[in-house]
Amino acid sequence: MFAGGIAKARRERATRITTYVVVSAAALALLISTDWPRVFDKLLNPEIAAAQFPEILTIAARNTLIFTALGFAGGFVIALTMALARISSVKAYRVFAGWYIEIFRGLPLLLTIILIGQGLPLAIPVFRGIPIFWRGVIALAVVTGAYMAETIRAGIEAVPPGQMEAGRSLGMTRAQTMGFIILPQAIRVIIPPLTNEFVLLIKDTSLISVLGVTVATKELTRWGRDGVIEFANATPLVVAGIIYLALTIPLTFVARRMEGGKGR
Repeated sequence: MFAGGIAKARRERATRITTYVVVSAAALALLISTDWPRVFDKLLNPEIAAAQFPEILTIAARNTLIFTALGFAGGFVIALTMALARISSVKAYRVFAGWYIEIFRGLPLLLTIILIGQGLPLAIPVFRGIPIFWRGVIALAVVTGAYMAETIRAGIEAVPPGQMEAGRSLGMTRAQTMGFIILPQAIRVIIPPLTNEFVLLIKDTSLISVLGVTVATKELTRWGRDGVIEFANATPLVVAGIIYLALTIPLTFVARRMEGGKGR
């Protein structure tokens, strides 16, 4: 049995070495065969990259952050409402919140954006008067609220039950205790996951472009796509990607640090 184990270990080691050699050879062949001047010209053309500024920041990045901030703010209000409904003693509220969360967490965000941005105006005339910009914001808020609701609910339930009893013993109503004692403690717990949700929302704003945009309402991805068409070059998309990373990586780092600090 011992000899069999040694033979198996040798075979696994030989397999790993063979895999490394094959992958390394393939990577080396790709590096040698690639037309690097053309790659840099089509992906990292300095003249085309420079032509994106400052508008890619003052228009596209600004709109991305506006979409994100408005969608997050609206989503937080919806999420807080749904989270409180989920823990309500009224069964109808719990059922409604549960269905809301399950439906909008289960639907693709792109489908929801198209449904709210294009489908509802066809069925409900009042929606036709809402600008496309705000239809996109509403769609982002509706879906973000469904995801954040469970996060907020978990934060509320993480607060010891004795806190509610302590507030009621001081003569506070249930609503006052929730607003002044429970929620402030819950918010501190859920800040890291909410920060991650904000980062995801920054990237999800790229889907709003399916509703149609004007020059003044372009976000980063649409700006990059239009630049590819205008210059027949992928550099604008690369520049947009770099700006996305500049926005999301610091926030992700902050969220991880807060999660690590909470663990200590």
